[in-house]
Amino acid sequence: MRAILAVRDLSKTYASHDLFDHLSITFHDEERVGLIGPNGAGKTTLLRILAGIEPADSGSVDRANDAHIAYLPQTDVFPPGMTVEEALLGALSGLPMEDYERPVRARKMLRRLGFEEGSAPVESLSGGWRKRLAIGCQLVQEPDLLLMDEPTNHLDLQGIDWLERFLERSRISFVVTTHDRYFLERVTDRIVEINPRYRDGSYSVRGHYSDFIEKRQAFLQAENEEQRALAGEVRREVEWLRRGPKARGTKATYRVEAAREKIERLSEVKRRQQKGADLEIGFRSTGRRTNDLIVAKGIEKSLGGKLLFRDLDVFVTRDSRLGIAGNNAAGKTTLLRVLAGNLSPDAGDVKHATDLRIALFDQQREQLDKKERLRRALAPSGDTVSYLGRSTHIIPWAARFGFRPDQLETPVGDLSGGEQARVLMAMMLREPVDVLMLDEPTNDLDIQSIEVLERALIDFPGAVVLITHDRHMLDRVCTDIIGLHNDGSWGNYGSVAQWQEAETRRAQSAAPSVKENPSVPRASRAKRSGLTYMEKKEWEGMEERIVTAEEELSRLQGELESPEVASDHERLQEVYKAHEEAKQKLDALFARWEELEDKMAGE
Repeated sequence: MRAILAVRDLSKTYASHDLFDHLSITFHDEERVGLIGPNGAGKTTLLRILAGIEPADSGSVDRANDAHIAYLPQTDVFPPGMTVEEALLGALSGLPMEDYERPVRARKMLRRLGFEEGSAPVESLSGGWRKRLAIGCQLVQEPDLLLMDEPTNHLDLQGIDWLERFLERSRISFVVTTHDRYFLERVTDRIVEINPRYRDGSYSVRGHYSDFIEKRQAFLQAENEEQRALAGEVRREVEWLRRGPKARGTKATYRVEAAREKIERLSEVKRRQQKGADLEIGFRSTGRRTNDLIVAKGIEKSLGGKLLFRDLDVFVTRDSRLGIAGNNAAGKTTLLRVLAGNLSPDAGDVKHATDLRIALFDQQREQLDKKERLRRALAPSGDTVSYLGRSTHIIPWAARFGFRPDQLETPVGDLSGGEQARVLMAMMLREPVDVLMLDEPTNDLDIQSIEVLERALIDFPGAVVLITHDRHMLDRVCTDIIGLHNDGSWGNYGSVAQWQEAETRRAQSAAPSVKENPSVPRASRAKRSGLTYMEKKEWEGMEERIVTAEEELSRLQGELESPEVASDHERLQEVYKAHEEAKQKLDALFARWEELEDKMAGE
């Protein structure tokens, strides 16, 4: 495999905080790398350095001379007034291509993204469709390596499934940061974790995410055993050093130096492990024995004239693990707020058990006072927090949630998204509750923190109602899922996959004549073999045929707009019929081109 990017001894510091130090990693073509690590490890900064947007403090970045590298940032930025097609054409403007190739490639990408036409203003798109377009603007360039920073952000479950299918079919090499473990399992073939707990600053495993988890566990276990052995050696050496010089003898200078080296090695191992320490979360239950906590019968709610759900029954008992699934704007957050009693239903009833205590994690984090200092947000009444019947000082309490002592005077609004999420969790831990209600708690959290939160939710002895795009968390934590559909209907499902299959069937039944299109989710796609000789010849001439078909469609469009044709009724009918046939022919050519490329992917 050819090396496309290589970093050597890379170091970067922000505000006296080391992101990474002497980091060395090589990325090759034909690789699909998942880049993970705790918040603050420098994943986004590393991608920006790899893309040439930000300099490193020291070290080198070597890029293959002929390699085209594209970068997808977390935040989508488009010029005002731009249409979808103009955005794609703009992404191609600086590439060495023939003029006729750009509109062809843009039209092809439009279809693959799922846009019906390219004239829609970018400003009119939802966050999920803007993210699709931003991804398309990088993919349309057909780069040798694509750097993607959290591409699943703002995508709903259907959008994430679309992106996974898209990447599965394409041959593109990429490096992606994401906290979506199902996504990593499905589309990557190498995982690299950057983390100061590792001696070299990173740990790499070829294989899927599940392979990485297995090998990392073995690696860390071996490292812990090595630490225990080293600690034993240091203990013996310290005892030897404490003896008097006479007992040690006069020829042991080398042993004194060796003992000092072992002590320094042990201190370094402990320092690295402290940097990689896990978040500590343990939600407390009131221990109430009441079984029925929330009973909702026949509830209905509309917002902005759109029906979100109707005739919905929900029963939350003391051991419930209820997930709420649905695409963007399906009404998930609204349903959670109705169940919490923060919003009244349009019809039906919601009844709470007497003195029910609910802790709500709001994805907008409205409970946080952004001007308040971190110290007061964590410990409102002083420098101690009462937890499990004991008083805990603010510094170790802050450390449980990954905060350093020097951050305590920082305004909450100046913290990162992941840090604000941890503050909200700390607030939820202070008092025992009956029901935990969490709306997208994994946003901005790293995988390490998500796994800790998962364990805390599973261990919580009360009820949990959960909304998250993290399919792994939904499946691990929840035993029942209410799936909302965009027409106001709903269903009960045992897993996210069941809900997605139901969504697929609904989409297929609503559009039974839809052409094969990668934007339409399917339960499965048959494996295809490579192209035959005749199909290869057909594929080689496809761009020229598409250009000819587009020119013919443009010519007929010009005739339709001509006053002479418009005044001749018979001629107008003929041109209109020819225009429709030309449009169908062009659509068929695009569909055939995609079919051939899908077959090529199976070679």
